[in-house]
Amino acid sequence: MKRITILGSTGSIGTQALEVVRDHPTVFKVAVLSALKNSELLIQQALEFRPEKVVICDESKYNEVKNALSAANIKVLAGEAALSEVAAYDDSDIVLTALMGSVGLKPTIAAIKAGKNIALANKETLVVAGELITQLAAEYQVKILPVDSEHSAIFQCLVGEEHNPIEKIYLTASGGPFLGKTKDFLSTVKKEQALKHPNWVMGAKITIDSASLMNKGLEVIEAKWLFNLEADQVDVIVHPQSIIHSLVQFTDGSMKAQMGVPDMKLPIQYAINYPDRLKNNFKRFNFLDYPNFSFQQADMETFRNLGLAYQSLRKGGNMPCILNAANEIVVAAFLEDKIGFLEMSDVIEQCMEEIGFIEKPQLSDYLETDKHSRILAGELVTKSIV
Repeated sequence: MKRITILGSTGSIGTQALEVVRDHPTVFKVAVLSALKNSELLIQQALEFRPEKVVICDESKYNEVKNALSAANIKVLAGEAALSEVAAYDDSDIVLTALMGSVGLKPTIAAIKAGKNIALANKETLVVAGELITQLAAEYQVKILPVDSEHSAIFQCLVGEEHNPIEKIYLTASGGPFLGKTKDFLSTVKKEQALKHPNWVMGAKITIDSASLMNKGLEVIEAKWLFNLEADQVDVIVHPQSIIHSLVQFTDGSMKAQMGVPDMKLPIQYAINYPDRLKNNFKRFNFLDYPNFSFQQADMETFRNLGLAYQSLRKGGNMPCILNAANEIVVAAFLEDKIGFLEMSDVIEQCMEEIGFIEKPQLSDYLETDKHSRILAGELVTKSIV
């Protein structure tokens, strides 16, 4: 059996990963679960899946979780630092990092140094410190297995093609709920509109990122590190049906695509059981349900976040870290009705202009950059309110 650590088990990816585990009880065993603050769901999950350890990051909920699990012989830890401890847990084969935001960086590093393969659903880890993470993965000879549907698609297309150079990859984007909308329209949209994704059911933060195309920008940066590409080798194409999850173009012009109905359980299952595929009862794709596929260029003039992501990737250094930290602050502010949809890009751009650039950052530089970017973004949000 494969023993799995799931960091972020109460979020969208984590709960779907547990559905996969539930469907294959003879294949997978849960070793560790963690949650940010959803203690009630964490307790339910722990009682069902019986991991050896659980982490509740919100230390104020430690006693609640500990008392609820006292008879289950499950060790309960609390606080963000405990994530790095359990990520390195000896009795685990693979770590699924489904944490939200840059909080996933330290646990991922701890897991890599412990020799654990990483099923990566926390794209911010590679956005913030892609060079560091890929160097460590090579040094400790661990695999980084992408869980994002787009990167999983590329990864699947490259199986058996390891010696064939990539000319370009195409990351497909649904376009989100505001496909084709103008800046005038976007200037007045509210979170309720932005949270209505047409194809995917996801957490609030990633859904807003999808609406602003920042999610696709973060995926562009992630793809650079996962597949050792230059910025000009990663293109974004809008495909509203979300059936073609991404494509690879090789040097001879041949292209491979991975297709399927929108369902995150498939890339999750593929990553945690790689290299073997598991039979399942997921919904199958029927061509007759989709008689037409359409494609169009991403509108980077209206949705400026995608352009800012490319800009940060080309600049390199700590610039993607600045982009990511500022974005996390403005998305939280938008969800609290403290900033407008288009203003999010303004704040991110100003942070990229004002935070000091570091060409060759170390881990401490990334952490300091992250902290200062959040502070500045928060101040800029406050000014926009005033």
